[in-house]
Formats: sequence, C-alpha cells, structure tokens
Amino acid sequence: MTDHRPNRPRVYVLGGAQTDFARNWHREGLGIEAMMREVMTEGLAAAGLEPSDVEAAHLGNFVAELFCGQGQLGGILAGLAPEFSGIPTSRHEAACASGSMALMAAMADIEAGRQDLVAVLGVEFMRNVPGETAARHLGAAALAGCEWQDARYLWPRAFSDLAEVYGERYGPLDYRHLGEIARINYANARRNPKAQTRGWHFGPRSFQADDAENPVIEGNVRRNDCGQVTDGAAVVFLASEARAARYAAARGLALSDLALIDGWGHRTAPMRFADKLREGASTPFVLPHVHATIRDAFGRAGIADAFELDLIETHDCFAMTEYMAIDAFGITAPGEAWKAVEDGVIAADGRLPVNPSGGLIGLGHPVGATGVRMMLDAANQVTGRADDMQVEGARRAGILNIGGSATTIAAFVVGQGPA
Repeated sequence: MTDHRPNRPRVYVLGGAQTDFARNWHREGLGIEAMMREVMTEGLAAAGLEPSDVEAAHLGNFVAELFCGQGQLGGILAGLAPEFSGIPTSRHEAACASGSMALMAAMADIEAGRQDLVAVLGVEFMRNVPGETAARHLGAAALAGCEWQDARYLWPRAFSDLAEVYGERYGPLDYRHLGEIARINYANARRNPKAQTRGWHFGPRSFQADDAENPVIEGNVRRNDCGQVTDGAAVVFLASEARAARYAAARGLALSDLALIDGWGHRTAPMRFADKLREGASTPFVLPHVHATIRDAFGRAGIADAFELDLIETHDCFAMTEYMAIDAFGITAPGEAWKAVEDGVIAADGRLPVNPSGGLIGLGHPVGATGVRMMLDAANQVTGRADDMQVEGARRAGILNIGGSATTIAAFVVGQGPA
C-alpha cells in the first residue's frame, strides 16, 4: 500500500482522557452513562474544548446489551450536554477493535469534509457480572456454537491455540518469553496512574510456568498472560487541518505541537480461526493479514519499517498476542519474536518500547474503549505529554488493535503535525 501525503486530508488529535481503569463502577453504584459522562467531561477539559465545539460523535462498544442490557448508546451521548442534542452519532462494533472502527469512521467524516471536529468515545462496562459470565459474553466475538465450545474460558483457549500453531510452524515456544512480555507490561503499568494493575504485587515466580504463582487458565495460557476484565472509557477529539490550525493558533501553538494520524490500515478476515490459519498456511506468517494491515499503515505514513517508530501500543489481550505482533510489525522475522524479548528491544528502555502504557495486560482492557485509549496514549507520547510513561524523544508511534481471533485488524501511525 503506497498512499503517502501530501494530497490526502490530514486528521489531527487535539487531546482527550480516559477513566481510571482500576475502578469498579458497579460497586460504586454507577452505570455506563456515568462512565461516559465523566470521561467526556474530563476529555473536553483536557483538550480545552467546549461541548459546542463538537460537531459529531462516534462510539466504540462491543456488548453493552449483554453486560448492561443497554443499546442506543448514541442517545446516551446526546444527553451528556445540552449542546450534544441533535449532533450526529454512530456506534461501531468489531469486538476488541470497536474503538478503532469508531476512529476510522470519524476520520472518514473529517476527510470527506462533513465535519471539522468529531468526538470518538470508546466504552465498556464489564465488572458487574461473575468472571465466567463475562467470558461467555465476550465469546460473542467467536462464531456462535462453532468454536472452542469445550473451553471454560474461550479466549484464553483461542490464543493458546495460536501459540500451538506457532510452535508447530517455527518450533516450540519457550514460556520464559511469554512470561517476560507479561512482566514488562505489568512493570510499565506501575508508572501509569490510570492502570488497573498499578498497585498489584507479584512473587518471584509470577512470570514463570509455576502452577502455584501463575496457574494455567486454558491450554498453555497462564493467569498473568491475560489482559484484564476492565470497566473503562476513553475519548479523543479529532479535527481537520483547518480546525486544528485555528485550535493551535488560539493557544499559541504550532501544528507540530499536535498529534497527526499519519497512516492507517484496516482489514477483516473470515470469522473462523481455522479459516484464518488456512489463509496463512502457504505464507511466512501464521496470520498474514495482520502483517498486511500494519504494512498498509506504514505505506500511508511513508515509512519503511517498524524501526522508524519510536514506540508501539499493541494489542496484548494475551502475551501470545503481543508475541505475534512483534513479528507482524517486522521487528523480527516471522516466528523469531523471542529474539526481541531476549535482546530487550521491546523493554521500556529498549530500541523500540512496546506498550509503555502497560497495554491490555497491565493497563486494562475495557473492550470497546481499547482502540481509543491506544490513540490517546500514542498522541500523548508524540506530543510529550505522557508523564512518567514518556518515551524520550518520541515523535512517531505505531498502534495495532485486534478484534476477535484476529478477525478485525486496525493499525495506525501517529506522528506530529508539520512544522
């Protein structure tokens, strides 16, 4: 995919906010409306915007109907401020990539000239039911009645199967590498004041194949390999170049002080995991469409490889997902992600830090909010506003967001506006 600027309309990120992912809103007696209201209020304040500035809104959410018995989330958003009543809203669903689909739609609105400033809000309310019930609800992203029916926890089983396929293709995986991916993400999360696990403590064998400190959940997936079940929301505000220029001028800023969505990729694979594996059987990659989506984003951004990025926020619903992402980004050759782990490439102080936020494992994974949260963290990094998570000198960030068993894939490159 070759689609680099200058003729494509530019879309900027003006700012936003996320909720504290450690909160259990159900225990506080609060619901999804309160979560949406809080993040929108905080996001507007953080970006220095008024509700009247927002011309449209897109929402990412997976299964509010199952967790909350609630649909029509656009109507909830329209009631968050009097100025929102009447603006166009749309909801987008693609399992764990729902937030990225909302971002894509908002970008398209701006690129088409329909609106100049659009809110993108991702939200998921998940901690109001027992864990096994949550697992069943989240299983809606697999083909109903057809996949992993014998599993107690469907998604750990699915990504355990991915690990087995990697082992068959490239040689057995060493659990030490998966454990180190998890350890890095939890360590990064300790620097994130909004992370669900920031106060968690681990024992000396918590990231080893130890059945006491790190028990098996399904197959070869262990407890500390898993992303979290999280209540949370995130919002960002996207703007056209003309609107971003006015925004910057009013604050004594240059466009180069703002984050720019410089590239994107979006592909959808067949629902059945077995069908995905068949498509990759004759290629170097187990899941070639993931690599292709990232290459689409690179092409649109005009970059050659992952090492033109300064950091990556990637989907790590399980440690194995990040292991797969390492070679999908081209950090290593296919099947050799262990080299990047052993060499410290992905560590917070490595050549290419991965998930300085803590990722889905450390920060948390409110499903419909994750893609929006990734965009917020990437934008904060490239504008120097990531506080204790800041990657020194960061100017360009990559994002990979995955829905289901790698069914929906979204990738972005986020940089800085032109000087």
